[in-house]
Amino acid sequence: MYESKFFKARKIYDNVTLITGLGGEQAFLLEGSEKALLIDGLSGVGSLKAFVRELTELPVTLVNTHGHVDHIGADFEYKEVYLAPDDIWLMYAHSDMEMRLGFAKSGAMFAPLPTEPKLSDVTVPGPVKTLPIKDGDIFDLGGVKLEVIAVPGHTRGSVVFLDRDRRVVYSGDACNRNTLVYGEESTSIEEFKESLLRFKKFQPAFDGLWGGHGGALEQPEIIDSAITLCDEIMAGTDDAVEAVGFTGKACWYAKEKDQYYRRLDGGTANIAYSKERIWRKDIQ
Repeated sequence: MYESKFFKARKIYDNVTLITGLGGEQAFLLEGSEKALLIDGLSGVGSLKAFVRELTELPVTLVNTHGHVDHIGADFEYKEVYLAPDDIWLMYAHSDMEMRLGFAKSGAMFAPLPTEPKLSDVTVPGPVKTLPIKDGDIFDLGGVKLEVIAVPGHTRGSVVFLDRDRRVVYSGDACNRNTLVYGEESTSIEEFKESLLRFKKFQPAFDGLWGGHGGALEQPEIIDSAITLCDEIMAGTDDAVEAVGFTGKACWYAKEKDQYYRRLDGGTANIAYSKERIWRKDIQ
């Protein structure tokens, strides 16, 4: 374990480091023989770029799984990032320093913070060179290849990264135990199910998913669990537990959960959604 005031790092494979920010958000540093790939930029509280320099001497390419506040913070340090075009506006919308500081402070809900972050600790937003990323792209790091799979739902530009040799996916927030699919940046539940069905076709190629939160490897069956929830939401047979989302918007959870977002019935995936965004026609 290597850590600083703002970040913790631990090896999950010989060439892969999991980096956690104050808010519990996760990034992954993958090293090949020629270059390194940093998957996601956390919330931008503390210098992730400086922290990564302590972990590798290789040239680093930054990619975002999507454009949310807890994934784009280092974009303003690196000033160049691969990001799906549908999420570029979202990156800038979530660049607000107070918003990113608030996310980092939210980590105190789960464990005492090692430091009390201040606004002066937040990376200052500015212009970023955005390079398009799309389904089927390959990042070759030298002996390590990552394949891009588009999984729109959580956001329209959400992507995941498949390492076929390692048999693992770095999935951001595309499909997890608390997938938020209720904001204006999200698809409908109907479209999300279509994305998940396509993602499911890749299941034979991987044995687990490392997501943007949670600290643990998820099993591929979490995709099946999420598909079932989409069906229940569309049929009106889910639990439909009313809640207030991260942005203060009203939303509904498909299954009852505890304060740590664990399903009370022991299931894996959960989806927070808007009753006004269930069908494709609702948002067209």
